[in-house]
Amino acid sequence: MGMDKQIEKKKWPPKKIATFAGSGLFIAFVIYIFVFGMSKSSLNVKAERLTVSEVTRGPFQEFIPVMGNVLPYYHYLTAVEGGTVEEIYLRAGTMVEKGDPILKLANTNLLINLMWREAELFQQINNLRNTRLDMERVRLNLNQQLALVENSLQQQKRVYVRYQELIKDDLIAQHEYELAKDQYDYLMKNKELTVESQKKDLEFRQRQVEALEGQVTRMQSNMEIIRSRLENMTIKAPVSGYLTSLEAEIGQSKLAGQDLGQIDTLSGYRIRAGIDEHYIARVEMGRKGDFEFAGKHYGIVVQKKYPTVVDGRFLVDMEFLEETPDGITAGQTYHIRLELGDISEAILLARGGFSQTTGGNWAYVMEPSGDIAIKRRIRLGRQNPDFFEVLEGLEPGTKVITSSYESFGNMDRLVLK
Repeated sequence: MGMDKQIEKKKWPPKKIATFAGSGLFIAFVIYIFVFGMSKSSLNVKAERLTVSEVTRGPFQEFIPVMGNVLPYYHYLTAVEGGTVEEIYLRAGTMVEKGDPILKLANTNLLINLMWREAELFQQINNLRNTRLDMERVRLNLNQQLALVENSLQQQKRVYVRYQELIKDDLIAQHEYELAKDQYDYLMKNKELTVESQKKDLEFRQRQVEALEGQVTRMQSNMEIIRSRLENMTIKAPVSGYLTSLEAEIGQSKLAGQDLGQIDTLSGYRIRAGIDEHYIARVEMGRKGDFEFAGKHYGIVVQKKYPTVVDGRFLVDMEFLEETPDGITAGQTYHIRLELGDISEAILLARGGFSQTTGGNWAYVMEPSGDIAIKRRIRLGRQNPDFFEVLEGLEPGTKVITSSYESFGNMDRLVLK
């Protein structure tokens, strides 16, 4: 019997080779992804081209930048009463003093009304005069009547007193005594009634006089009002200044309340600014701001707010907190920092071009080593021309690249060289 031939076992079967080959490819793929993927999310940048700012904690006040135009204080010339332009004393482009007549309006209806009320007043004054005369005549008549009554009473009193003595001695009849007593009592009562009647009559007439006096007084007041309205037909300068415009020609009809022109004062200026309607609820009377002129900062305050929004903006007028700057003139334009809130403690990040790219939603934050910046999500709040208020993602002491990110694409990290 022959011996069986021993078959030699292979050390690397195809299956095992395939397994090791697959593992190698996987490791190579992971290395490739790590190396080349990381290279795609990283960018080498020159450090000297970057602006790095440190996050701090400090006082924060929200400001907005606005453009303001210098305007003079001006007063409108207004037609208090409607009428037709009758005379023009001054033309636009002239200097005027307070009280100078500028033009005159004519109003026939108002003049007729004045004449009618004057006639009515004169008639009422005559009625008052006649009533007073009648009252005096009545007073004289009543006094005469009362004098006759008192005289009759006095005479009868002497008769009655004498009869009282005679009746004691039965020198007169009882009937004669009683007649004298009845006549005396009648005259006494008649005097009381006469005095009471005269008193009421005089009181009634006095009330008539007082009523007429009140009517005359009211009519005189109305007359003064109408006369003042006639005086208002002459339009006078309310202030001294420069007559900038005058919208009036002889024969033109003007309505009550219609603007006729404008006078610019030369004693002071204000600043008018247009502000985005987004801030209309936050810009209030008394809000302060400042601007620079001739190397010096000047404080201003919101004095008037116009609620009407035109082209997405509303207007405010601001006046100077102290003196008007020397050399400032109407028509000049200035950059103004207008406050929107009170000072409060906050985490602050300097403003920079980075926010234009990120919208304030993320930023490149420096690692402690100082040579790598990592993209980090943040949240910013209020802002002013110098700082953002940091709400989330950054702590005081952290350093952030705040210059523009336009050339960085969407890299996850920057390597500073």
